[in-house]
Formats: sequence, C-alpha cells, structure tokens
Amino acid sequence: MPTLDWIGKQAVVNHDKDVPFRLLKRDPKLSVGDSQNLIIKGDNLEALKALMPYYVGKVKCVYIDPPYNTGNEGWKYNDNVNSPEIRAWLGKVVGTKDEDFTRSDKWLCMMCPRLNLLHELLAEDGVIFISINEEELASLKFLCDGIFGPTNYMTTFTVKVRHEDRILKGDKDFHEVVEYLLMYRRTPAFKPAKRQRDNSSNEEYLYEIRELTDSPKKQQMGNKEVAIFKPNEFEVIKQAPSFKMLKRINIRGSLKEGNSSGRFYMKHLASLQESMSGVLFRVPDMGNDGRGWRYFLTPKGKRVNGDYFQGVPLDRKDIKEIPFPNYLDFEREFNNVGYEGGVEFRNGKKPVKFIRNVLEMAGCLQDEQAIILDSFAGSGSTGHAVLETNKELGGSRRFILIQMVEDGQDTATKTTAVRIRNVVKGYQGQRGEPVKGTGGGFQFMRLDTTLFDKDGNISEPVTYLDLARYIFFTETQKDLDEKKVKKPYIGTDREKDYCLFFTERGKNIFTRESMKKLPKNDAPKVVYADRCLLSEETLRAHRIVFKQIPYQVKTY
Repeated sequence: MPTLDWIGKQAVVNHDKDVPFRLLKRDPKLSVGDSQNLIIKGDNLEALKALMPYYVGKVKCVYIDPPYNTGNEGWKYNDNVNSPEIRAWLGKVVGTKDEDFTRSDKWLCMMCPRLNLLHELLAEDGVIFISINEEELASLKFLCDGIFGPTNYMTTFTVKVRHEDRILKGDKDFHEVVEYLLMYRRTPAFKPAKRQRDNSSNEEYLYEIRELTDSPKKQQMGNKEVAIFKPNEFEVIKQAPSFKMLKRINIRGSLKEGNSSGRFYMKHLASLQESMSGVLFRVPDMGNDGRGWRYFLTPKGKRVNGDYFQGVPLDRKDIKEIPFPNYLDFEREFNNVGYEGGVEFRNGKKPVKFIRNVLEMAGCLQDEQAIILDSFAGSGSTGHAVLETNKELGGSRRFILIQMVEDGQDTATKTTAVRIRNVVKGYQGQRGEPVKGTGGGFQFMRLDTTLFDKDGNISEPVTYLDLARYIFFTETQKDLDEKKVKKPYIGTDREKDYCLFFTERGKNIFTRESMKKLPKNDAPKVVYADRCLLSEETLRAHRIVFKQIPYQVKTY
C-alpha cells in the first residue's frame, strides 16, 4: 500500500514523543463551578501531551476542525510562507529552510504529531471526526491511514455548508458548496451508532393474499417444494392498515442480494418472469413473521422487478435502527450559526446541531459518561453541544477544549470561555430573547511548568503525585488511579509493581531500609529514586530494577 511522504516527515513523525510533559494550572478567576469539563489555553500539541497521563485511552470521541490550509487562516501554524511562527517552528523541529517547504509540507508537519497524540488518547471503542475541505482532503486521508490504520477508516461524509446560489466571491473559478468530515475508529471495538426511527406504525401493512385453489401446482426449487398459483388462482387484496396484514416489498437494488428473500427470488424466480408473468409462489420455511412461508409475485405489464409479501416480524421493535447517510445537509445551520452561544467568531464556527450529529454518530448520546475532546476548539461549539446534550438527555458527558493564541488573539479567554460561560449561565440571543442556561461548568487551565527543567531536575512546583503519575504512565501507557497512591508505592500492572522513593528534594535515596517498604509480594519491582546504595547483585536477588529520576525525560 502506498504511504504518504513529505518534506520534514522524518523529523515530526515521532515528534510527539519528544514533547516534554507540562503541568496544567487552574485559573480560578475564569473557571465556573467544580465541573470536570476543561478549557485549556495553550499550544494544542503541548496540551495534548499534558493530558496523556490523565486521559490516555479514555476519550470516546474526538472532533477537530483544523485549519484547511487555504492560505487565509490567522492561525499560528498557518500556511503563509511569511509567517515567523511557522518558520521558527519548522526550523527548530525539522531543521530545514523555510523556502524548501510547500504549503502542504508545513500543514502535514503540524498535523502529524497532534494526530499521533489524539490516537493515543482515544479509547478502544473511541472514534475521531475531522472536518476538512478539498485543499488537504487527500493528504489527510493518507496521513490518517498511516496513524489509525486503513482498516479503521469508516467513511468520508460530504457536508453541505452553503447554498449553491449564495456566491461569496464571484471571481472564483468554482463555488465551494460542501466540506468533508473524515471518520476513523481507534479499533474494531467501536461499533457505529445508528439513527433511531419510529417503527410502531402499521401503515405499510395493507395486503392480504387469498388462495382460490386447494391444489396448486408444486415444483422443487433448491431444497424447497414451492406452490405455484396462476393469475386466476389467487387474489391480492388491499385493505385498511393492520398488523394482521402483509407488507409488499419490491425486490430491487441491494435487496436482490441483501436478504434471503431477495437471494431466493434472484436464484429461482427472476428467470421465470417472462414465461410466468403475474404468478404467485408460496415458498415454505421462509421469513420470521410466524406464518411458515413467504409469498413471491412475478411482475406483469411494464413492471420490471418482482415483489415479496412479509408479515410483521416476531422480533419487531417500536424503534428501528438505520445507518447514517454519508451526505449531511447542514446548509441552513451553517448559514445561521453567527450568534450561537452569544459570541461572534468569523472563521470556522460550527453549528451546534452539526456537532450534536457527530456526537450521535459516535455513540455519545447512549454513553452518559463519554469524554469528548476538541483540540482546535475555536468558538467552543463542541462544548456547547455537550452541555445541551446533558441538559436534554441527562448524564455527565465531559468535554475537553484546547485553544491556542491565534494571530495574537487570546481566543481561549475572550471567545471559547465566554461562550461556554454563556451557555452554562444563560444569555441573550441575537434578537434579545433570553436563552436559558444548561447548568454545569468548566475549569479554565493554562499550561504551566514542565516536570523537569532544562538540566533534567524535577521542577519546583511538581508534586509527589505529579511525578508518580508521570512515572506510571511512562512504564504502562496507562493513567494512574490516584486513590491507590501511597508512599512509596505508586501502582502496578499485571506483571510489575512500581515504587517511588521520595523523602525530600535532593535526598531521595533507596537503601536496605527502603526495601522493607516494598509491597510484600513476589512480583518484580521497578524502583525510582535519586540514588541507590544497593549493589546490582542485591537488586537482582530481590528482583528489583533501579531507575534514576528523572528516567527517560523524553517520556514514552
């Protein structure tokens, strides 16, 4: 299978592993309530890395709306060759002159490490949706195939966002009416949600078959003895709807091979249409309506396809599930999105109804504890949709929104947080009408210090718990259960115990006396400390591996 290549790929394909862990610091002045919802201000690459020890493998749904690479985004890592930010970042990380990059090279260098981290944050049954337009659609598809795996590609939705006659720029060669939405799952553990539709109506059950002879001709078809009724030996009677009647189903399109009735008709009856026009066939041992047989009718006149008649299935439910289409029409919602949430946002504001549709397809309506992550949060539509979903359906779904400073504008503080606060507490709509609040809240977080300073020493604000979480994640790629953290024991997996000896800064020494504090079991131990006074022979005898703090500052 062909793979995507671009200038700078080798430098950024594993760059997410080189990004140091940073702590998140709560801003009490901008936070609302004690909710676990998060709005994080800062570079989304560093913010995603900071989330790893807390949320790795826990996120049910990721929705992102990254820059489309049109040349018009006022975004830190945009495609403008004159942008000092992109030149500095590429020069530092990739080490290649700015003029050597195409627009697409720069965009892919930005997206790759971020998608790597999003992949790791997704739960086994998690799913990611990415909005994009035609500029980078093909490159993004190849990039995601490499990160998520081609077998985890679900579909590409075509999303109508503009009316075909509402021309914004008449000097363009073509008018963009649609955008696209890529969908990838983390693993096959994700099962696509279906649309639920009312199935309680009997309006389609209109027909009764009346046999006018007791001795129809019989013919063997496969392993079934089929009764054949000539046109004058039966009647098809249409009556008032009733669950006692039959539903008439035309055998066309995918139905010809899509179920057992279609396949039987195509194999045994389709070839008889011309010679036996308008003939009824009663096939035994078919269907799940309790009748014990199924009727088939060959077409007559100008009709091309045959029919079968089905009674009400014994396992019929009042709600039926049908697949989502891969074409989504949100033209009206995109046209009226302007004042949703009580904030203006000129570029890329997504309608709440559109995000709600994404949450439904991800299965988040059924999962009341789902964690939803948007690392290009912008105006905060994703958080708005989550809050409204909780208000309507109940549950405690959580959002994590990440927004960096864009073109010198503090969007996280002045737009994202303002909108979510409006939604939580209520606000005035575009025409002055009151919009009731959803309740809830959020914690406003900023990126703080790294766990280790430039010399590899533990930074001053880092706590025992911070370090324990980092170490446990480094070893296991799992989050740490804080309730089980007891000095010096910080956790376990199926094969090893992990211990952290921390007395006071600069005097964290592992000795024979320390060994008495180890968990009393036969599992091998991994011990972290500043220094170890035991010999290698003693460590091996007690199945202990010593690792000096800091261990693997480049994380995992």
